[in-house]
Amino acid sequence: MRITQGAFSFLPDLTDEQIAKQAQYCIDNGWAVSLEFTDDPHPRNTYWDMWGHPMFDNPDAAALIMELKECRKVYGDSYIRFVAFDNSHGWESVKLSFLVNRPAEEPGFHLARQEGEGRVVRYTTRAYSTDKPAGQRYG
Repeated sequence: MRITQGAFSFLPDLTDEQIAKQAQYCIDNGWAVSLEFTDDPHPRNTYWDMWGHPMFDNPDAAALIMELKECRKVYGDSYIRFVAFDNSHGWESVKLSFLVNRPAEEPGFHLARQEGEGRVVRYTTRAYSTDKPAGQRYG
């Protein structure tokens, strides 16, 4: 199963050159760029770990690509996403987010159906990756 989150999620994975072009677009618009990673890509898991610090005054996407390569060395078996923030209104708003790395094997999600009173049916998703402890989920 291929995890689809963020912009470009239904396209083939972007190359580093394509990622750099997207990052440069964000930088040219004055948005801060950063990288985040996780081994639990559940859609409601909005709190990913941040790699380094957000790049607020970075004029060139090459710095982000350098950081991405370093992040891949350490967390190459995890999901890594690019995030761009706009703080022009005095608070951080996500303007763009997309995956830039994924593990070789993506186990996907289990969909649990719960029958309720009458015709009520509820569904819950659980990542198969969470069957293993953090740090041992991929690889």
